[in-house]
Amino acid sequence: MAPMSHNPSGSPAGQQRTSERESLAAALERTGFYPILVGDVVADALDGRPPVAHLTHLETHFERSEVRRHVTVLALTEDMLVVTHVDEAPLDEAGSRMAAQVSTESVPLAQIATVVLSYVYAQPADYSPGDPVREVTLAIAWSGGQRLDILPAGCGDPQCEADHGYTGTVAQEDLVLRISADADGPRAVDAAKHFARLLRSVSIGSRPLSPAPTRPRLGGLASRTLRGHGGR
Repeated sequence: MAPMSHNPSGSPAGQQRTSERESLAAALERTGFYPILVGDVVADALDGRPPVAHLTHLETHFERSEVRRHVTVLALTEDMLVVTHVDEAPLDEAGSRMAAQVSTESVPLAQIATVVLSYVYAQPADYSPGDPVREVTLAIAWSGGQRLDILPAGCGDPQCEADHGYTGTVAQEDLVLRISADADGPRAVDAAKHFARLLRSVSIGSRPLSPAPTRPRLGGLASRTLRGHGGR
């Protein structure tokens, strides 16, 4: 992986950043998913910014008899979150030649709206402090994009055949990563938790708190008009 920045090697900050770059390169090597290509793409997206933390996640899925892989790399710098996706796709029907489809996005930390970390524990009745998490789901939102999950609505009567329309949930998310201890290993789950905590901390710290805007007082005809339209 090409150097991403220049720092004095003798300074603690320089040593920490060098260690982080080496750690990111080692993580890409462990995925075995075109590590040199992915490393160059991430370095280009960082544009000289030293990463202070990273998270890599490799997903494998099956399409009929074919295996498809996809890697997501999150690199956190002092002022932005760099998101890199790399997919592989066949160039021919036989699948003997492959192509890599790459996308990168640089998100200013001040633009990150929410960082959601969901946990799954096995046998909660037997839980003791310090028990490992079975899986985590990291959801990050920054653009206001929303995902809508819809399914047919029903009622409590199993004999009812009436059409109850549809019900659903709306989730605000631009990125969702599910990391399982069974599939990815306990270290991957711990790494996701650590990255989420750090991202949450720096993204909140990048936005100074400001008092809520005060609502202007309306008098006379304006306030009566609001009450006439259901205002309270």
